[in-house]
Amino acid sequence: MAERFINIKFPFSDDPKGKFVEMTQTNEEAIKSDLLHLLLTTRRERLYLPSFGTNLRQYLFEQNEGKVHEGIKQELQQAINKFIPNLQINEITVTKSESNEHTAIARLDYTVTTLAFISSDFVEIEI
Repeated sequence: MAERFINIKFPFSDDPKGKFVEMTQTNEEAIKSDLLHLLLTTRRERLYLPSFGTNLRQYLFEQNEGKVHEGIKQELQQAINKFIPNLQINEITVTKSESNEHTAIARLDYTVTTLAFISSDFVEIEI
């Protein structure tokens, strides 16, 4: 039986089997890759789709506190609602990192809802 591939795995990496880049093979991997690709792409960075991505870089040198955390949450929610509509965000939490007071950690708990399946997972990124 032939291998089933859905899309390119993100972050990009060489494929151990000799293909050009590693590919996702399950729906869960594909959605997580799509989500990471969206969150880690800066707006106006993608050709022919300048609105794709987030403006998380604008928060890099801001104070790591509540008002900024709320802005990060809104930025993430808006991008996901626009580009991955079948992803239901259960909760977004933004907190200070325990190891570095200048780093914020955003955790997104989500549920994927399609006609075929429902699954829940999370992703964490450092800002």
